[in-house]
Amino acid sequence: MTAQRASFVYVTYIRSTAEKIFEAITKPEIARVYWGHSNVSDWTPGSKWEHVRNSDATISDIVGKVVEHDPPKRLVMTWAAASQADDADQYSRVTFDIESNKDGMVKLTVSHDELQPDSKMQSGITQGWPLVLSSMKSFLETGQGFDL
Repeated sequence: MTAQRASFVYVTYIRSTAEKIFEAITKPEIARVYWGHSNVSDWTPGSKWEHVRNSDATISDIVGKVVEHDPPKRLVMTWAAASQADDADQYSRVTFDIESNKDGMVKLTVSHDELQPDSKMQSGITQGWPLVLSSMKSFLETGQGFDL
């Protein structure tokens, strides 16, 4: 295992509710609208989750396990390319922290850590998370996400 690990953090504010944001992440029928993938799991800690393509529901691009599920405040899961699922060193961790503010804004912090430095996964998520989370914000605020 590599001693050094990389991380990525993205913070955004969304005019919505914590419950709607949590559902946008965990409900396949919502995620597929703004993400182009469905997040499929029963969301019980220890359970498997899959990031399934809209274009081919038989293909999971990303897989992992649910580590923590505390709706609507926090979701933690492991994350690896499906092709690398058998290599424990390739797993990283994603944490969604959702904090409601009294002014109708919700702070969403996505932390993706335990990444292999300079890996294809690190490169992909530093480009991917801002796009996906912007699409989710747009979807929740206007009803339209991006065409991902």
